[in-house]
Amino acid sequence: MLRYVLMRVLATVPVMGVVAVFVFLMLRLTPGDPAAVIAGDYATAEDVARIREQLGLNQPIPVQFAKWVGALLQGDLGTSIFTNLPVTTLIAQRLEPTLLLSLSTITFAVLVAVPLGTVAAWRSGSLLDRFVMLFSVTGFSVPVFVLGYILVYVLAMWLQWLPVQGYKSPFEAGFLAFLRHIALPTMTLSVIFIALIARMTRASVMEVLEEDYIRTARAKGQNELRVLLRHALRNAAVPIVTVIGIGIALLIGGVVVTESVFNIPGLGRLVLDAVLARDYPIIQGLILFFSFVYILINLIIDLSYTLLDPRIRY
Repeated sequence: MLRYVLMRVLATVPVMGVVAVFVFLMLRLTPGDPAAVIAGDYATAEDVARIREQLGLNQPIPVQFAKWVGALLQGDLGTSIFTNLPVTTLIAQRLEPTLLLSLSTITFAVLVAVPLGTVAAWRSGSLLDRFVMLFSVTGFSVPVFVLGYILVYVLAMWLQWLPVQGYKSPFEAGFLAFLRHIALPTMTLSVIFIALIARMTRASVMEVLEEDYIRTARAKGQNELRVLLRHALRNAAVPIVTVIGIGIALLIGGVVVTESVFNIPGLGRLVLDAVLARDYPIIQGLILFFSFVYILINLIIDLSYTLLDPRIRY
């Protein structure tokens, strides 16, 4: 196990290296000049050239890349062009809303999707099963921002049950205020996640329910709920956990849109602001951060297989 973990950790190094090269070149080769944005609409060519020299953007791309990689190896993600603050500081300031939104989304999605998919598999062909399949297709089809605006109109503006926008920290405003403000973003972001997990849960549990040991358990007179939870769902857990890991990528992408719709000051808003301002250090640092988090979560999910299925050994 330890050897496997070490090999996986070492394997992340070339992956992160490829991501770093891709991000650096993508940002440098796309149209637009941050120096011109900083200088303003009425700046002269000399002003823009002076700012480019101050930022080091006039240097050859290989030189810029070498300096950036050297700073990365020292744990320095760079300094924001516009705020003049370290990127690590900006990430730390915005991490709490994004982390709590992600945790609430994952928790809500799993608590809803797994029972829904299990019952749909148990009652295959029923009205509930058809509803789950319809919801899965619809959940993938409706864009996050469209669903967000619909929920805002219905739950916040029409029924006035929840706040329209904003974020309240549970450590400052209290847990109840946090729940009221995080409810709409969580429901918006979790729909595609619920659709993905529910569909996979249904397919996995249906496959397990056809096994001989399920018929044996029922023949022994075991309770149907016990058969579903202990025998069917437990043996179908590996593909379900796998698709949860895959859904993390959808979660990272959805955070950017959801935080913009609901005015949440998290990493998603930071990404959007940095892209609009062409703030290279922030964009590069955030993409590397998200990539590392995604790789780490997939490693944790791979290791969890041994707990779900004792037959798996690394």
